[in-house]
Amino acid sequence: MRFFIIDDDESVRWMLSHIIEEEGLGTVVGEASDGMEVDEELLNLKNVDILLIDLLMPIRDGIETVQDLAPEFSGKIIMISQIESKDLIGHAYLTGIDYYITKPINKIEVVSVIQKVMEHIHMERSIQDIQRSLQNAMNFSLNQPGMKFHRRKSLSASTRLLLSELGIAGESGSKDLVEIMQFLYDNEKEQLMIDEFPPLKEIFRSIALKKLGESANEEAVKKEVKASEQRVRRAVYASLNNLASLGLTDFSHPKFENYSSKFFDFNTVRQKMKELKGKQPAGSEPIRINLKKFIQALYFEIQHLMLD
Repeated sequence: MRFFIIDDDESVRWMLSHIIEEEGLGTVVGEASDGMEVDEELLNLKNVDILLIDLLMPIRDGIETVQDLAPEFSGKIIMISQIESKDLIGHAYLTGIDYYITKPINKIEVVSVIQKVMEHIHMERSIQDIQRSLQNAMNFSLNQPGMKFHRRKSLSASTRLLLSELGIAGESGSKDLVEIMQFLYDNEKEQLMIDEFPPLKEIFRSIALKKLGESANEEAVKKEVKASEQRVRRAVYASLNNLASLGLTDFSHPKFENYSSKFFDFNTVRQKMKELKGKQPAGSEPIRINLKKFIQALYFEIQHLMLD
């Protein structure tokens, strides 16, 4: 992996560089002392995979810099700061950062977060390879008698298997998730390739219309969309709870290692684990679930299962 570090404290830049290289995480290809010194062209020219950036800097702070970089920079962003304001951290996530590390620098935390980010990068790249493989398989299967039925059956079986692995096969939202997976598959089949993942609103609305019929009134459609989304969110939250419980029991449990980083943000899992352990009072800070990330990961994981 190729790293770039932006921090006005030279000692912090040195410490991060030392950790990255000592732990064999990758190579630091550039450094800067302020956000003003960096733009997306520089990062892309250096093929940066992961950007580590300080929040508070004298001229252009981390949030302003990320806002400028995020639209064109395709790498992952880790923000570093000694500030622990929930509002400020929340705002930082909204601007486009992937993780947040608090100062003073803790080697174990830095290594853990970077490894999680690297896992996500590897997963995304694997997904791209899977999509290319699926495209080739799809082009072949569309021209073969009988292949269509077999693929649909495999999709349903793979979906139910994975939902069972996540411990939510019995949740009411599991049926909605099966329908969502079928919609995504049908959408991909019709377009041959999904350039961009469909918006969640479009997915839920399409499924509601299919269930109620095209002639259904708007009020009924909105009601069904809301109900379906609530069922799915409850199922996804149950999955988070199951994985966090596994992690507390055995951090090296295969399911926890394999699924927690794929379906949820690291901070979300960590927050839930703290809540379950009693270090964080339940309800003290709402746990935000990235529903789109979960559905994307579920679909891509199912694609992978279908290829096995």
